[in-house]
Amino acid sequence: MTSFIIRDVRVFTGETTIENGYVLVQDGKIADVGPTSSLPSTSFPTISKPNHTLLPGLIDAHIHADKGNPLALTQSLRFGITTVCDMHNEAANVSAMRDLTRSLSTAAGYKTAGISATIENGWPIPVITAHDKSAETAAEIATWPRLRTLEDVEAYLDMNSKEMEMDYVKLMHESGTAMGMSFPHPTEELQRMITSAAHARGYLTVAHALALEDTLTVLRAGVDGLTHTFYDQAPTEELVAAYKKNNSWLNPTLVAIGSLTTEGKALQERYAEDERVQALVGEKELSGLRRCMSMTKEGSKVQYAYDSVRVLKEAGVDIVCGSDSASAAWGTAWGVSIHHELYLLVKEAGMTPEEALRSATSITARRFNFTDRGRLVEGLNADLLLVEGNPLEDIDATLNLRGVWREGVLCSWYEGKV
Repeated sequence: MTSFIIRDVRVFTGETTIENGYVLVQDGKIADVGPTSSLPSTSFPTISKPNHTLLPGLIDAHIHADKGNPLALTQSLRFGITTVCDMHNEAANVSAMRDLTRSLSTAAGYKTAGISATIENGWPIPVITAHDKSAETAAEIATWPRLRTLEDVEAYLDMNSKEMEMDYVKLMHESGTAMGMSFPHPTEELQRMITSAAHARGYLTVAHALALEDTLTVLRAGVDGLTHTFYDQAPTEELVAAYKKNNSWLNPTLVAIGSLTTEGKALQERYAEDERVQALVGEKELSGLRRCMSMTKEGSKVQYAYDSVRVLKEAGVDIVCGSDSASAAWGTAWGVSIHHELYLLVKEAGMTPEEALRSATSITARRFNFTDRGRLVEGLNADLLLVEGNPLEDIDATLNLRGVWREGVLCSWYEGKV
């Protein structure tokens, strides 16, 4: 594999910053990192990019590669997301994604929950069938688990581990409260049963919840992380205590919540009109980015979501960056929405640019136990993102894409530009 050096750049390792540094890549791994002044003499090809910043490839901790759409991986990689975490998918789609991810220069790395822990008529069945009544989708839903008992849970875990080699377990707990609706949802006892059985097998557990009480329920059940924050009411001291008790983390998906309440539409449109985005996204995806999911009740608002991040971050809870991007999730777009999410974490939720960038790199890797990525340190995968400018001062600079490498292989969209 190719060996090369990127030098004279600001290096953000995922944890610390070297203002004028270099990264040496050998055989797809990071071989050395340090200040340019200490760069050893080598004959390797060298890229010198003053006034640029080199970061770990970003990790999107929450996507849906629905229908096995290859854009979930290819479009993500175009935007510097070198790893995606799929949060619900059927076996055939998982297999297709795993095949695609082997192409280092065109597709992001892929992690998956396989099929999530669903119940009869529970989330996400109501939202999917409301918009898609096709026979194909009905056949997919028929394969989902209908969990009720411990025996069901163990059979579900057996199936997911054998057929999809899942990386973590996804729980669903959607009552519909924040949306002004009412959906069947698991009991706290069932959620505790799923979490305990998954932990006994060594799996991380994550959970969907969009209302405060639903969030508290799955935290009491012992989940390791939340794949959304809530937007039906303000954060409470009980919430902070519940996160702290479990040492749980939060992936807030602020972009998606802004689309659910429609309050994010103006910023969605701004991203859709950004020339840096338009150069890498098709018109169909741009059209979806301009629309809103519009699933909210009177009194629910995105400000509650922003406030929850601010309160939890100040309490020392880890914030993980993920977009909830899916082809059917209007207001989101694979790849684009991580940059949008980073912007909201800084501009609306009180995080510094450095804290936000950690949330999309080293913190996500640590909380998901991804030991081979997320930082620019010796021995890890050479997953790299080169941008012009300084995103540690201006988070919008993450979209000034100049180079993306996955395991040391240059992404074809940026050849000749670095």
